[in-house]
Amino acid sequence: MTNNANSPDATIFQLGGDLPVRRIGYGTMRLADGPGDPAGPEARIWTAPADRAAAVRLLRTAAEAGGTLFDTADAYALGAGEELLAEALHPYGDGVAVATKIGVVRPSPTEWVPLGHPAYLRQQAELSLRRLRTERIDLLYLHRLDENVPVAEQVGALRQLQEEGKVRHVGLSEVTVAQLDEAESVTPIAAVQNLYNLATRDHEAVVEHTAGRGIAFVPFFPIAMGGHAGPDGPVAEVAREVGATPSQTALAWLLHRAPHVLPIPGTNSAAHLLENLGALDVRLTEEQFARLGAVGDAAS
Repeated sequence: MTNNANSPDATIFQLGGDLPVRRIGYGTMRLADGPGDPAGPEARIWTAPADRAAAVRLLRTAAEAGGTLFDTADAYALGAGEELLAEALHPYGDGVAVATKIGVVRPSPTEWVPLGHPAYLRQQAELSLRRLRTERIDLLYLHRLDENVPVAEQVGALRQLQEEGKVRHVGLSEVTVAQLDEAESVTPIAAVQNLYNLATRDHEAVVEHTAGRGIAFVPFFPIAMGGHAGPDGPVAEVAREVGATPSQTALAWLLHRAPHVLPIPGTNSAAHLLENLGALDVRLTEEQFARLGAVGDAAS
């Protein structure tokens, strides 16, 4: 396992080699949660926020606090997530990078169905451009690979959008090393967004592979700590040692894991948002990093 030696520029990553972003982004998925909706992996992400003004304020607070990477998807609340981001932050300045995703259809609140027909992907990108009110998307992910369409055709659609000047960088989500290699034969991949956190580390091989190629690894659900989140658990223990909260400590472990790791925690609380960004200032020793790493080793 490689890890990140702390350095003066450890909080910044050059996405795609030319787009500097802070290494803790903001995942906007939670803003689509309705009252009483399930959270985490079971969240429906189906409706626009009931308190739109509060969501706009939260997004602006994130930008004002130094957040630069904002992550959304056309599948979040059927496009309402992208519209909300534009309402809050457009016109986007040099300090804001917008990432969105295409390639999943939502026929109902509980269904997320990959659809990778190239014509559909290009149409969805056009709709994303309109909702985001921009002429070029900084980072466009293929939300999921469609097993019924060749990878080269799906990624080729995103490459065409790049060639047309509508997409700056291409990303993939929930992929293996083999799928990433296949996609890279079509166009450079700037980021991979997979499920990864202290307690869930199935994608270690992808973390290692992307590190060697300068590709950002963007963990979603980055704060999950499983059964080790209690007040007497190892996360809380290290948190007390470094003067941070358990959530900040879990994020700090990811930041220390490797310099290309960019967590995107989501929240609908301004206090939690600022807490998450504060993880950029938390420093772990190698011993603390290893002790936390044993959390995932025990869970596997």
